[in-house]
Amino acid sequence: MTVSVVLFTSDLRVHDNPTLHAAVGGADEVVPLFVLDKAIVSAGFATPNRRAFLADCLTDLDAGLRARGGRLVVRTGDVVDTVCEVASEVGAGEVRTAGGVSRYAQRREERLRIALESDGRRLHVHDATLTALPPGAVTPAGSDHFAVFTPYFRHWSQERLRDVLAAPRTVRVPAGVGSDRVPARADTSGISEGLAEGGESAGRKRFAAWKRGGLATYESGHDDMAGDVTSRLSPHLHFGTLSPTELVQRARRAGGGGADAFVRQLCWRDFHHQVLAARPDASSADYRTKNDRWRSAESAGEEIEAWKAGRTGYPVVDAAMRQLLHEGWMHNRGRLLTASFLTKTLYVDWRIGARHFLELLVDGDVANNQLNWQWMAGTGTDSRPNRVLNPVIQGKRYDPDGRYVRRWVPELSGLAGAAVHEPWKLPARERARYDYPDPLVELAEGRDRFQRARGKD
Repeated sequence: MTVSVVLFTSDLRVHDNPTLHAAVGGADEVVPLFVLDKAIVSAGFATPNRRAFLADCLTDLDAGLRARGGRLVVRTGDVVDTVCEVASEVGAGEVRTAGGVSRYAQRREERLRIALESDGRRLHVHDATLTALPPGAVTPAGSDHFAVFTPYFRHWSQERLRDVLAAPRTVRVPAGVGSDRVPARADTSGISEGLAEGGESAGRKRFAAWKRGGLATYESGHDDMAGDVTSRLSPHLHFGTLSPTELVQRARRAGGGGADAFVRQLCWRDFHHQVLAARPDASSADYRTKNDRWRSAESAGEEIEAWKAGRTGYPVVDAAMRQLLHEGWMHNRGRLLTASFLTKTLYVDWRIGARHFLELLVDGDVANNQLNWQWMAGTGTDSRPNRVLNPVIQGKRYDPDGRYVRRWVPELSGLAGAAVHEPWKLPARERARYDYPDPLVELAEGRDRFQRARGKD
């Protein structure tokens, strides 16, 4: 009997999973393994929202495997030590896993390869599992990665994606393999009140419903903050309960401007992954330094705390930050506005904002979170690194009647229409009726400070 160990990481699904598919097709028995990694816990990355969503994902993955005659094996410890221990227990000749792009994932893969080979076992890494195209599938002449999105998108769009794989009919697990209890959401406290449900079943239902009712209008409506017509699939992509390859293929089959716009966003995700794969230090260091002398937590502490709490005095910024607190998720336009405000209006180090987002975002992905923050801070891949988003103009453009602001900043619900975006302009007597702060800083003052810091004054 041949045995293969499948190490699940960010691919918590049975449909279109190349790692699981190859293992089931190439071995008599398979150990579907997930390791609760102590290193991720000690690094502070296992935050409440992601722990709770992960518990949903593991519960659903276990159910999906049991429906096919198998089960999920959960262990806790160091990933390399645990995988080697399980492989030895069952006499597995190989281990299969999905290729990651973060510095930690790359080091983990190398450690695992060395440890397994020293024991006469093989490691197979499947690179087209977490992204639609593997990070190194397309490269420009003279470089190992694309640093600009548009040419990457052009090349990416011309590549043929692999075929979508069916879920295995049967998964046979060796008898007697011990497992810890599969975590449950109830095990985690401190989660956001409006946190969405995790798991492959929930993800597939969400995509099917959104494809019927939201995909066609995505091109025209994805920036409508109150309309909320975005897919909200980012948490499922982060945990791999949905396959990016399958999403691209199904969107392309649907066709139309909305599908094209959605595929473009999925390409942005691949773009960031190929950047981080080539430059793993970009998770914490400027991709393209501007030699900024950022304000720190010590010098801008009160303003940073006001930003985190959604009390900056700029309603659309505060609405987005409060959505993050409540849902562990934020509308994409809100992410751009809040990041621009922190880094360019307040001139605070982008790493402070990125760290706060990772503490709350259920889709907190190192590649997308860090590189989107760098894009907005002007230290990343943006071709216009000194752009500053004006929250008043942006609010009136993407929340013209103020519904998004009134939803998340209820103390301003008495203000009608676009007036909600500039409460400081109210007559003094009326202004006094609203328990809402004055702006932390004048926009012109913040813009001037940023331009001086970048030598653009």
